[in-house]
Amino acid sequence: MTADELLRMKKDGYRHELVRGELKTMPLAGEEHSRISTNIATELRLYTQQKLLGRGYGPVGFLLFQDPDTVRAPDASFVRAERVVRTPKYYPGAPDLAVEVMSPEETWPEILEKVDDYLRAGTQVVVIVDPPRKHVEIHRPSGVTKVDDGLAVEDVVPGWRLPLSDLFE
Repeated sequence: MTADELLRMKKDGYRHELVRGELKTMPLAGEEHSRISTNIATELRLYTQQKLLGRGYGPVGFLLFQDPDTVRAPDASFVRAERVVRTPKYYPGAPDLAVEVMSPEETWPEILEKVDDYLRAGTQVVVIVDPPRKHVEIHRPSGVTKVDDGLAVEDVVPGWRLPLSDLFE
């Protein structure tokens, strides 16, 4: 399947991603997943818009690779101002920041495959949020760090910080 074919698919009540040309289907998010991802996306969008840093997004498809196509849709993301483009299709290329909130049915190998795709495509930081464990990790090409008190990625979104107590409220 191609990214264009995925874009033209009829809505069927599921979320879809394209991984090396293969369609991946996921159930719609539950309340906890939706609450956490919406909180992050909203805070990120408001902050980056106010500071004119770029654009924060909720779930949007990023065309990471072509031939075969890979389209990933992080729960929240950020693209620096100099890289922002408008398009009716999937965003061409990787976000600077991708945030993935783990769903109950998602496994660590599956989430780490997403991290690998983002980092190989040029994403600078991938944040993984594991709600049941109240655990947050920041993945960069240089390694992984665990977040203990607040989510911050100064090298990508200067000045933005989200306390973990707000994240998991």
